[in-house]
Amino acid sequence: MTVNESEIYTENILLCFPLLPDSCPRAHRLTVVKVAMYAVMLLMILTTVFGNLMIIISISHFKQLQSPTHLIVRSLAASDCLLGSLVMPYSMVRSVEGCWFLGDVVCKVHSSLDMTFSISSILHLSLISIDRYWAICDPLRYRMRITNNTVTIFTTFTWIFSFIYSFSILFSGVNNVALETIMYFYCVGSCVLLFNKQWGIICPILTFFLPGTIMTSLYIRIFYVAEKHARVIAEQVPVATGGLKSQSSAHRERKAAKTLAIVMGVFLLCWLPIFMATVVDSVLNFVTPADVFEALIWFGYFNSTCNPLIYGFFYSRFQKAFKILVLSYTCCIIDSNTVTVE
Repeated sequence: MTVNESEIYTENILLCFPLLPDSCPRAHRLTVVKVAMYAVMLLMILTTVFGNLMIIISISHFKQLQSPTHLIVRSLAASDCLLGSLVMPYSMVRSVEGCWFLGDVVCKVHSSLDMTFSISSILHLSLISIDRYWAICDPLRYRMRITNNTVTIFTTFTWIFSFIYSFSILFSGVNNVALETIMYFYCVGSCVLLFNKQWGIICPILTFFLPGTIMTSLYIRIFYVAEKHARVIAEQVPVATGGLKSQSSAHRERKAAKTLAIVMGVFLLCWLPIFMATVVDSVLNFVTPADVFEALIWFGYFNSTCNPLIYGFFYSRFQKAFKILVLSYTCCIIDSNTVTVE
């Protein structure tokens, strides 16, 4: 390429910061594609924020929902809501425009919060699986072991660990050690979270594969025990002796097990691709294209969008609570002590 051809080529590229010589190029996308991307991502953000707010308000408003399990769900919803409000909007602009306009310090804070809320969400899902395991597999000792105070301690530890782990890694720079040889592609306007070979393996194992393995094992056991209970109830209690109530209990057991299977399936579907890409990239020197990696990040975010939808669609108590809240804020204020969501 001649000098004149190089100048013409450079002039045809839109830059994130046109006045800076080392600026990153903007993503070259058609206007209709950008509008579609903004529309889809904005819908995800609004669903994530307001869906999880409904979960938080419902559990806080109705005392009937303030069980240990639901307190974990409320903390999970807080994590997902913060991800949707503090992280996803900035990620949206970066993904569509291909530029980061807020500087390196804000980039580090944004990436740290991204890791914090994502890890917190995953760990909260793990806590829910442990809670459900004790409730279904050892119900006699469940109430003694799992109390509101116990849940508060574990959720607090989850938040503290997520914050310390994420911010210490990114602000200490240990994830970038030995990456100097491939940092030549850095330009002003980029905000890319990179991991070297060590941390590219340690982080996924510690924050996804280990919790995911625990969750999968527990849910398989829960599903087996719930099906066994439902089968025993259906076989041993005849309808003539008042077995309708027991059959209803068996139906609830099966429904709860299926709902847990959906939660687990959505979790793996959303988070497995991005963590697999992280491991592969750290070993093979970042072979995943930038647009593909951004898409996988949003696929992970989608789990935080799905969580309130799963609870809203599959749990009748939350359905009733949502309806009551909508009516109370559109028509009149309803006293939480006089309304039941049983």
